[in-house]
Amino acid sequence: MKHQLITYLLLLTCFCATGQQTERQYLSGTGLGNTVTWNFYCSAGQNSQKWSQIEVPSQWELQGFGEYTYGRWYKKKGVEPSKETGTYKYSFKVPKKWSGQQISIVFEGAMTDTEVFINGEKAGDMHQGGFYRFSYDITHKITTGKKNDLKVIVHKHSANNSINNAERKADWWTFGGIYRPVYLEAKPKTAMNHVTLDAKADGSLNADIDLSEEIKSGKIIASIEPLTGKGKFASKTIPLTLNGKKQHISTKWKDVISWNPENPQLYKLHLKLTDQNNKTLHEWSSRIGFRTVEFRAKDGIYVNDTKIVMKGINRHSFYPEGGRTTNREISKSDALLLKEMNINAVRFHYPPDQHFLEMCDSIGLFVVDELAGWQNCYDTEVGSKLQKEMLTRDVNHPCIVLWSNGNEGGWNYDLDQHFADYDPQNRHVIHPWADFNGIDAHHYPAYLTGVARLTNGYKVFMPTEFMHGMYDQGLGAGLEDFWDNWTSHPLFAGAFMWSFADNAVKRTDKNGILDSDDFRAPDGIVGPYREKEGSVFTVREVWAPIQFKKLYITPSFKGKFTLSNRFLYTNLKDCKMTYQLYKINSPLKGSKKEILGKGNVSLPQIDPGETGFAKMELPANFFDATVLEIEAFDPAGHKICNWSWPVKYAGEYFQLQHAGTTKDGDVKLTETDSITTLEANGVSVSFNQQNGQILQVKNKKGIVPFTNGPVAVGMKIQYKECYAKQNQHSAQFVAKYLGGIDSIVWTMNAQGLLNMNAVMLNRAGGGKGFDDAFTDNEINNFGLTFSYPEKIVKGMEWFGRGPYRVWKNRVKGTNYNLWQKDYNNTITGESEYGLTYPEFKGFHANLYWAAIQSDEAPFTVYSESDGVFLRMLTPEEPKGRMEGRHTMPAFPSGDISFLYDIPAIQSFKPISMQGPHSQPGNIRIKVGDEGIRMILDFDFKE
Repeated sequence: MKHQLITYLLLLTCFCATGQQTERQYLSGTGLGNTVTWNFYCSAGQNSQKWSQIEVPSQWELQGFGEYTYGRWYKKKGVEPSKETGTYKYSFKVPKKWSGQQISIVFEGAMTDTEVFINGEKAGDMHQGGFYRFSYDITHKITTGKKNDLKVIVHKHSANNSINNAERKADWWTFGGIYRPVYLEAKPKTAMNHVTLDAKADGSLNADIDLSEEIKSGKIIASIEPLTGKGKFASKTIPLTLNGKKQHISTKWKDVISWNPENPQLYKLHLKLTDQNNKTLHEWSSRIGFRTVEFRAKDGIYVNDTKIVMKGINRHSFYPEGGRTTNREISKSDALLLKEMNINAVRFHYPPDQHFLEMCDSIGLFVVDELAGWQNCYDTEVGSKLQKEMLTRDVNHPCIVLWSNGNEGGWNYDLDQHFADYDPQNRHVIHPWADFNGIDAHHYPAYLTGVARLTNGYKVFMPTEFMHGMYDQGLGAGLEDFWDNWTSHPLFAGAFMWSFADNAVKRTDKNGILDSDDFRAPDGIVGPYREKEGSVFTVREVWAPIQFKKLYITPSFKGKFTLSNRFLYTNLKDCKMTYQLYKINSPLKGSKKEILGKGNVSLPQIDPGETGFAKMELPANFFDATVLEIEAFDPAGHKICNWSWPVKYAGEYFQLQHAGTTKDGDVKLTETDSITTLEANGVSVSFNQQNGQILQVKNKKGIVPFTNGPVAVGMKIQYKECYAKQNQHSAQFVAKYLGGIDSIVWTMNAQGLLNMNAVMLNRAGGGKGFDDAFTDNEINNFGLTFSYPEKIVKGMEWFGRGPYRVWKNRVKGTNYNLWQKDYNNTITGESEYGLTYPEFKGFHANLYWAAIQSDEAPFTVYSESDGVFLRMLTPEEPKGRMEGRHTMPAFPSGDISFLYDIPAIQSFKPISMQGPHSQPGNIRIKVGDEGIRMILDFDFKE
């Protein structure tokens, strides 16, 4: 909502009648959805050359002013970035009780060059740089108790070209305006202007304190209060012994609980400055975490003496209606969503909103905090100022474990040594994508990372970007291979996926469409409104801190699981695990799911890095179930992940479902010169004797357009001959082949159910007169395909792994269950055309059965074979893809396919540079092989 109040007052702590605490008065709102109206004039673009009103904070483009620019404008011939200037005016009243105090005006962020005037007088030098907090002392420029006039001139394009190159010649949207909050701060004349902390895991606290003026015989009374735990701690009185405004204090508390992302214990630190007469001069407080961060060369990154692995992602401060104007609620929901995916670290290309860092502190996420510089750096003069602003704001956050000086060439080497000037913790400094300062932050490495890097190198390895998520690529696809490979190496410190959310802005100049500038910004694991893509669940499982050894449930299963503890700090005894047993009936028995049982799984007492056994007591009806689902919870009760296993293999399941539904009756076999027809119970299926394919399917309602198959996929075949056979209660059509298929037997029973039994790859040669090279050299798709018109499909109910589609290198994260999806034509990441997830089209793993829903011609298919992928139609390629390049591997011909192998999807680099699960299959057949059977049953009844 928009607040029309001129101002409202918010205290940093509680309001005190003594006035010795810092007080804050907002002139703007606090963020997206909470704004204050100011007067505004825009120099060019939409709604320009006239005075009107604007909500603050905001990006002015999102308020209908100026012009939109994406930062890769220089890739488009003849395009220049927008360069409008915005002038803001606002009047405010300062409380009379602030008379005699230090008063500052603070801007949390404005893009880009900002000039501030108070009552017609310039507040100070123009600030340059769009991602940083800055302030001016206006004590002597305002009048307390009366109206004051504020004027702010914001130049979208900086007069400093190094700022434009660092911030605005970049792979992101480049906006203009006062996009973060503006407020006044009042402090006593004698105050702690800035406090820099080093709170160690052992409970020790060192603080550097900048005073506004010297005091004699002053003291600091320091106290801590647990915010997320229990305990009482005595306050400490520390005399100030140094001369001058800069002071240092040191103290220690026993029995503090250290901060880590699995148990983010926070304390409220309260510092009281008193004079020699014990008069309180100023009070300051902040949330802190006690933890110790160390970088150890040729070893790793340690937090609290524990070697960490960061499961990270890159995140922009972004929301469709706000651009870079967000709010605390967005930060909280984003941080929780990251934790839901078992992500424990986050990186940015510039300092994020303060409230997002606060969420990382409290929810538990490691942070790599970056000085902006996408691929070009700030000059030293302006860069040093912005470096100081970033560290002064962010230095006390326990979540921050590394500083980053720019990105991909945007490094100013002159600044590296000065991070320590503002950080008593002396956190390590990295150059993302570079091999620098003992850390190889290589971007988008191949599975085998190359000469003298991780494969046979000796530097700590931590890619700050990998698994590029353009459209449906990367992120979860291929992650399992990379992660298994890298985590086996002692020098691996973690990696950061690109990226969190699609950056699609809601265009005020284009009727509100969501615009990701074609292929440049749909890189997220979630959509612009945090719609979950399939990779969300793959990442959640691959990065789950509990990992199961691969298991098949057979009649020998006794309820024992082998699992590993992949936490950094947590023993599994402190977690919880439950199970549920489901019985899932097919359409043959009513298509429903029921819970047969539930209970707890006993977890072993094993420390991080260890492997042990979990145990469940099997209920008496365990093997009556269809699916076992297990879910794990961390010590705080948050869900970690859920996993599922079929209790019955596909063939056994079908036979149990089919039992009792068969009936005796006549099956009619009709043959002409070119067509064989099998007919029973109102269903007729005609086969072309010239190629063995289905020619026509009919039921009592009419034609079911399931035709033009089976067509071989991933193998070469040559149709040889056919024959038909009449049995007592069934009839058969048998097609024989040379090459990759031996035979396909089609059997119609009296119920009208059509069984397909295909025998493939059972001979070392293709048959007489057939080239023995009868399979593709690289198998991307392997199986059989058919035609069925997309235009009549309404949806699909199925039992198998779901609900999301899969790729060969992104199966994890899907679970066995009964699923329903209505038809959609979602193009992953292409927000302009609407996003409905899960996507309907694509590959679906481990088919047991699927009911294809249609108003005209529905049908159901059952698989008696394990491990069959159902291909449901062909996803559409993104309209905005780069130069018309394909973003997905080729799909088989036809519309509906049944496959034993499917392709992987690439992640930025070619498939050949991905891991083993991404590689095409291969086939080697030897004499005596039984071959591969694919057994399907089709129910075409009305």
